[in-house]
Amino acid sequence: MTARTGKGAATEWKVVEDPSVPAGRVLAQTSTDRTDYRFPLAIYQPLTAPNVAVSVRFKAVAGEIDRAAGIAVRLTDPNNYYVVRANALEDNINLYRVIQGNRSLIHGMRHKVPSNDWHTLGLRLMGDRFTVSFDGAELFTATDRSLTGSGKVALWTKADSVTRFDAMTVQVLP
Repeated sequence: MTARTGKGAATEWKVVEDPSVPAGRVLAQTSTDRTDYRFPLAIYQPLTAPNVAVSVRFKAVAGEIDRAAGIAVRLTDPNNYYVVRANALEDNINLYRVIQGNRSLIHGMRHKVPSNDWHTLGLRLMGDRFTVSFDGAELFTATDRSLTGSGKVALWTKADSVTRFDAMTVQVLP
């Protein structure tokens, strides 16, 4: 299932050929809508849980407004969730809460995110504690108590980000 937070055109998630991955195919958000406050979501339907560990490989391919990849957790609808995102244009990794469609920063840091390279983004959420990793290294932890219930997991991008995703893993935690 796909959805969108914010404004702009509908999302365009497609399976595309990519010879740089073992399976030869990846999921990609391909829309180039330049609306700044536009966050496409690809929602993983089989799962609803409060505590999860999620990782995904991504490649930020293009985007002039933004060039980002993210993991959303505790998603109850397209306007309420947490998201960690890596941004190749800004070279940072940030954790946000989205409440009633309004995004606010919980914690973030500067970190090089080269475009057109595969990276692994990870998010572990247990109770109110978040642990964020990038390419296998733990970057930071943070806490937030805004969203405490169960929710879906989703892949996330922003604005005109053309981003490819591969090898998502989701583990439900106690």
